[in-house]
Amino acid sequence: MTGVAAAARAVLLTADPLEKVRAARRVARDWRLGRIAHRFDGPPLPARPARPERPELRRPGEMPKRGKGGSAAGRLALLHALAHIEFVAIDLAFDLAGRFGDQFPRAFVDDWFAVGADEAMHFALLDRRLRTLGSDYGALPAHDGLWEAAAATADDARARLAVVPMVLEARGLDVTPQTVARFEAAGDQTSARILRRIAADEIRHVGAGTRWFLWHCDQAGIAPVAEWQTLIRRHFRDGLKPPFNDSARESAGLTRDYYSCLAANRN
Repeated sequence: MTGVAAAARAVLLTADPLEKVRAARRVARDWRLGRIAHRFDGPPLPARPARPERPELRRPGEMPKRGKGGSAAGRLALLHALAHIEFVAIDLAFDLAGRFGDQFPRAFVDDWFAVGADEAMHFALLDRRLRTLGSDYGALPAHDGLWEAAAATADDARARLAVVPMVLEARGLDVTPQTVARFEAAGDQTSARILRRIAADEIRHVGAGTRWFLWHCDQAGIAPVAEWQTLIRRHFRDGLKPPFNDSARESAGLTRDYYSCLAANRN
């Protein structure tokens, strides 16, 4: 029977976007049905997932300015960027389960395989929307910052949880309400509905990251807020960008005592 790490590795090594969606859903289903063993043997997970030929990947600072989604082209660019985030998030979830699952109870794999299936669904919704609007995933360049964050935390479960779900995914909670409003103002209710659905799921995802970060700190006898702030100062030396969606963050267990003192001064 395939183990957790091998199942996660299979998703990570799938390059084609639609095949990755299918692989993610299949692994999550097989885990729920008891067809995957709670085992972490086999070859190591890849340092970098397989990627399709498109989109062209650039460093974050090399990306063209998208604007704020006021024009039709700007909204397409925004949907493409969000699709890319969800595509990479599939790998982030399965990498978390396969790379660090042996440090946690079985429920950790339950959570992150389920998150990976959610991210696959999110990507499929956005990819379908792009196609409906005459574009597709890969039509524009995308940045590789999310996986750079994963690579920087590949040897530290607490750092990965602190940086990926509790900062990068939490940032999505902050910006989605304004993004939804832009699509609604442009009369694109379909895209707005997709983003609202994704945002509701992301609260659960940030919540899973926060819960397991707390669990890991408790096992090590470490104060979680102080540890989180130490890790974020290490990885985000310029501070975290406000404004913050405090209510959505609190719904995920990520309260202001974690991040308020790390807010970047924007004056």
